[in-house]
Amino acid sequence: MPHQNRIVEPGRTARSVLTDAGEHLDVPEGWELLPPGDGPLTKMVKAKGPTWLVQVKFRKRFISKGLWAKGVHILAAQEELALRRAAPGYAKIRSQQLARRERKNQKYQQDFYSEVLSFLNFHVRYTKLATQLARSVTDLATPVGSGTVARTERIPLADRARSAVIAWMRHQTTGYDQMAIARIKGNRRQVRRNLASQSIELLQLYRDGRDVPASCPLQRALDNEEHGGKSLGNL
Repeated sequence: MPHQNRIVEPGRTARSVLTDAGEHLDVPEGWELLPPGDGPLTKMVKAKGPTWLVQVKFRKRFISKGLWAKGVHILAAQEELALRRAAPGYAKIRSQQLARRERKNQKYQQDFYSEVLSFLNFHVRYTKLATQLARSVTDLATPVGSGTVARTERIPLADRARSAVIAWMRHQTTGYDQMAIARIKGNRRQVRRNLASQSIELLQLYRDGRDVPASCPLQRALDNEEHGGKSLGNL
């Protein structure tokens, strides 16, 4: 209903949506779709009245496709925000906010990197490889808005680091991305569990400082990445 806030999916037509109950609704007359990307504007529009947030699921996270709201509310919010952003001192305040956010993010990335190194715990003979792997996992897993396990606060940092390494290994050192996995409940989870065990066994070789052939999938993946080869999968 127009007076309710909803989270919906795209419908069959440009001006229709699908509710979580499977009901198709036509977008109310006078409503417009506000594209995603401007957080402050979206927040202001939400505060003005009922909205329908359009989302689609990608892997384990949801991606916004925009916000349906009254056109007059969107226009009013745009005008208010434009005045606020044009006010003296706004640019300085915004710059300070972004700087604080960037410092916080850099601190988190460094902490995450250190936690990954701690989890790897490679023998001293493989120190260079450990730092290369830790940097690769950190660079992939920690960007703001990436939706990866590294950005969740629901689990301890050590668990996030471990999960990120195992996910990197799954995509880069196994054939997981090319596997045809039967759509049976629990099947994909079991495959991931088996691959995780294989990855732990591979990492143990480096922790023990044993000789590892150049054909090792971990070394191949890192060499390939260093020379601009295979792109990294999502963690």
